[in-house]
Parts: sequence; C-alpha cells; structure tokens
Amino acid sequence: MAIDLTRSREFSEKFIEWVRGKGKVLIIAHDNPDPDSLASATALKHLLLVKTGQQATIAFGGMIGRGENREMVKELEIDAIPIRELDLDQYHVVCMVDTQPGTGNNSYPDDRPIHLVIDHHPPRDICTTCRWVDIREDYGASATILFEYLLAQNINFGTKLATILFYAIKSETQDLGREWCKADREAYLHLLPLSNNRILFNIIHSKVPREYFFAFSKAIQNARVYGSLLIFNLYDIDNADIVAEMADFLLRAMGIEVVLGMGRYDGEVVLSFRTTSHHINAGEVMQDIVDGLGTAGGHGMMAGGQVRLAGESRALQKELEHSLTTRLFAKLGREPTRGKRLVPARMS
Repeated sequence: MAIDLTRSREFSEKFIEWVRGKGKVLIIAHDNPDPDSLASATALKHLLLVKTGQQATIAFGGMIGRGENREMVKELEIDAIPIRELDLDQYHVVCMVDTQPGTGNNSYPDDRPIHLVIDHHPPRDICTTCRWVDIREDYGASATILFEYLLAQNINFGTKLATILFYAIKSETQDLGREWCKADREAYLHLLPLSNNRILFNIIHSKVPREYFFAFSKAIQNARVYGSLLIFNLYDIDNADIVAEMADFLLRAMGIEVVLGMGRYDGEVVLSFRTTSHHINAGEVMQDIVDGLGTAGGHGMMAGGQVRLAGESRALQKELEHSLTTRLFAKLGREPTRGKRLVPARMS
C-alpha cells in the first residue's frame, strides 16, 4: 500500500470541517505512550491548529517511562498532560490516535463519546459508534497516516515535527524491518532528510538510571524457555514500558520465535507479546489468552494486554503466569513442556 493522498485529503477535509468551531479538542494517546502514539497526537494537534485555529490538548494515562521516550518528549518539546489532571467536561471534541475505545490500553472513560479515531490496529466493533474513523491496519505506523494528512493538506512542518514523525515510523517498524508497507517507506524516506540528526542521536542513546539494568538482570534470571517460546515475569515494576522493552530484547535469543512478558504496575499486570513468525497473529493470540481475565490488542508481530489482579501477592502473579502459559500453549497448538532457564544458574 503506497501513500494514498486522495483518501487522506478527502477524509481529513471532512473531519477538519466538522471539528471547526466546536471548541476545545482533546487528543487521547494510549497509556504509557510510545513514539507512534505521541507523534500521531502531535501531528494531529498541529493539523487542527493550522487548519482551524483550535488548540488541542494531548492526554495520556500511565507514565512515559522508557528512556528514549522521555528524551523524545524533552528534545521535541511534546506537550502531553496526564489525563487525571484534566476536567473532561470542558472538551467538545475527543480524538483517539494509535488506540481505540474498548482496547483497555487508554484511560478515557468508557461512558464518554469518542468523535475521531485514527489507528493502524485491527478495528473494534465499538468504533462504529464514533463519528469519524480512519483505521488502516495494513500500515506499520499511525504516524504514517498523520503524515499523509499533513502532505494532503499542504501543511509545512518544521524540523521537530518531522523528527518526531520519522522517529515514530523508525521505531514502530524497526527501521522498516517489521510490519511496514510502501506508505511507511515513502514517509520514512521523505522525513529522513528533514529530521534533526543530533536529536535522533540523543533519543536513541538516551541515558538511563541504574534501575534500568536491574530490570535486564531480573528479566534474564526469570526467563524460562519452552522450545521456541520464552516467558518472563518481572513481578512488581515501577515502569510499565519496561515489559515491552525486555520482550523486544529477549526476542533476539537464538531459537526463540515467541516471547510473552509480564510485570505488575499500579495494581495491573502489563503484558507484552512479540513474535518473529509470520504465521502467528500476535493481536489475536493475546486477545484469546487473556479472554475473561483482562483486555488486549495488537497486530501481526506485536501485541500487549492488561490484567487486573484481585491482590498484590507474588503468588497471585505467579498463578497468572502459569495460567497464561497454559493458554498460550493451547492457542499455539503445542504440547506443554518443562521450562528451562534462559541462562543456567551456574555456567562453566
């Protein structure tokens, strides 16, 4: 799928005219937002400001925990506010980017209306109740969709916006190595010469606290290998993003094609699923294994989920790990095996 400026022009013109004059706009990114979510929200905010003169507020739940993401917010001056600090009644237009109603990965109340949804994950049935919906699940990044709107509307954007859009596509598709389409590649190549290399370097090589390396140690120590599957449990964590980061890291282990990771943050177990197999739909797998326990979403090779536990004990977290492991084996049609340590307790 190459860049489709006709589609983007027609859709963006319609929702821009609908938004015009309706007052304050709220843009919801998903909880613990990643670069794609933040870039998409920032681009939409810029689009609305230029075309309608309306100021929009970007909001998120959770925290921005990953070192690269914190550096990106600082370097690119992204103004995003925790949703708990806002009076939601003052907003007359509500948009969601890189997330959808009912996914469980955003903190916007379920009983409030959503007017605009822009995403690249498989559509939820509840989106039919939204006024404007542009979901392109064949795209590798939501940022690519927003880039198309800006291009279609002939909007100039500065170095910082170009950099955040480029970095979003770069990180979401892992430099066009994971789940990308021609539109992502065209956007990537268009934005690359407009981006600030110094800022990109600072983001990619951001400094991290010593606690960050403790998470690596715990993930490696707790990782159990079941053939080509690897499952790890970080238990209590103070940064929800670290689960996805460890899942990406451990997927590099030789012989591993599926990783399921988890960690308890703020009373909820955060899940991350990664695979290198093109025969496994990560989003579908995650939704099935948390069915009746929590919520999940994702697409081809990556997915995430949330499960709220009745208590805080380590035993409950271990019990959930066992349950999800059993369900994962069943979903993938594999016989349960005894897990082995990724790294033996004693190596010669």
